Parts: sequence; C-alpha cells; structure tokens
Amino acid sequence: MKLDSVRAACERAPAGPQKEAAWKHYKLAEKAHSDENHTEMYRELEAAKQVLA
Repeated sequence: MKLDSVRAACERAPAGPQKEAAWKHYKLAEKAHSDENHTEMYRELEAAKQVLA
C-alpha cells in the first residue's frame, strides 16, 4: 500500500525540517484515507514524497 511506503520513507529520513514536513503530509494522508477521500490522500502522499526527494 502506498501509505506504508511513504511512512517507511518518513521513518528513514534524517531528522530536520524536511522530515517534519513529510510527517505532516503523511498524517493528513492518513486522515484523508480514514475519511475515504482518496484524491486528497494521494495528493498528500505525493507532497510528502516531494518534500523527501
């Protein structure tokens, strides 16, 4: 599942503002997933990946 891979990337990231920003997007993606808002979930997951890139 995409959530799991982004979570793993967040966990592996070095500490700092990028990691914090990625976690923020990941948490929003989790909320969107629980609300069954898949469009928003994918948008937030992509944002988290971009922060970590």
